[in-house]
Amino acid sequence: MPHRGLLPPPGPARGLAGAQLTNALGDGAFLVTSALYFTRVVGLSAGQIGLGLTLGWAAGALAGVPLGHLADRRGPRGVAALLAVATSAAVGVFLLASSFPVFLAAAVLYGCAQSGLGAARQALLAGLVEPARRTEVRAHLQSTVNAGLAVGAAMGGAALHLDTPLAYRAVLGVDALSFLAAAVLLSRLPGVAPSPAVAGEPRLAVLRDRPYALLALLNTVMLLYMPLLSLIVPLWIVGRTAAPDWLTAALLVLNTLTVVLCQVRVARGVDSLAAAARYVRWAGVLLLACCAAFAVSSSAGPAWAAAAVLLVAAALQVAGEMMLAAGSWEIGFGLAPADRQGQYQGFFGTGVAVARMVGPVLLTSLVLGGGARGWLVLGGMFALAGAAVGPAVRLAERSRAAVAPAAGTPLPAEPVAGSAG
Repeated sequence: MPHRGLLPPPGPARGLAGAQLTNALGDGAFLVTSALYFTRVVGLSAGQIGLGLTLGWAAGALAGVPLGHLADRRGPRGVAALLAVATSAAVGVFLLASSFPVFLAAAVLYGCAQSGLGAARQALLAGLVEPARRTEVRAHLQSTVNAGLAVGAAMGGAALHLDTPLAYRAVLGVDALSFLAAAVLLSRLPGVAPSPAVAGEPRLAVLRDRPYALLALLNTVMLLYMPLLSLIVPLWIVGRTAAPDWLTAALLVLNTLTVVLCQVRVARGVDSLAAAARYVRWAGVLLLACCAAFAVSSSAGPAWAAAAVLLVAAALQVAGEMMLAAGSWEIGFGLAPADRQGQYQGFFGTGVAVARMVGPVLLTSLVLGGGARGWLVLGGMFALAGAAVGPAVRLAERSRAAVAPAAGTPLPAEPVAGSAG
């Protein structure tokens, strides 16, 4: 019977939730204050910040697969704990940065450590939780993370109110400490036995798995929704609608609270790859409708009417976001070989790094430059990518069904939690 509540049931899944909640608190404060810290305290220009973060996430996109492979071979628990420490160190370098080269080095370390940490945590989840419950547990973790980000953002808001170098540095210190605490919590979880290398198999097999690569690409297109509420919508509201500026914060709060309260319930409908593909298809439809509503908001008339349309658009967006999340988790786990979850999750997770790297530039040009037409083009991209996931999943399933008989052996069994790691 599905577990109800924000946290997963007692056991390893709850331990994972505790580790992610801990670093989400620090991350929420960091995300709110980082731009002003880098400009007002470190003295960087907006262009330098954008370039550094872009290069950092580009490095992260490249590092995810090899670091995920390391988690497979050495055990995901220890690798995840080490990468949490590395993330803490990167935030510490941000804290000491006084020039662009130091900031860039920290951004590269941060992007690589975060991408690898995501892959290792997913591999750890796959090893500690039976396949039928992974999507449900992942939904609990997502709700927990959003709650932590919200509390952390409130802490960051206090630092913004004080607007002093000491307040900004205190936020970064809390973020660094939160990742150290997460490393401790991760190290206390049960170990997952590492997967030994198989003679004759390519080291990074995921790079040759074309059906999985196609699904990762489609997922990356869908993840372009990520910069919407944090960057594109605020600029759209201020520059193109009659709605009050404070609505930008209200939409972010609506999104966060909805995910906290509803993500687990939404994910309960995903119990197979077919259901996952259906969820992603509907996510594309909802995101198309969301983009159409945002397009209409610029000509909705007075402030109250524009605000009403924007609220509808934000509600459609968060519904699509939750359905996409549930479907993509099931697909990412379900189509990855049991002994290579780390590298496969690292590859699938590169979509997040790419969306963070490319999304702001692409969507700024497409939406803010193209207006309502740009919104509709973006919505069409979401709908087409969502519709293509079903055939891509079936292609991947046929590919896997053909591999086992050709090799004369069954597909790898699911790993069992053990004492290694």
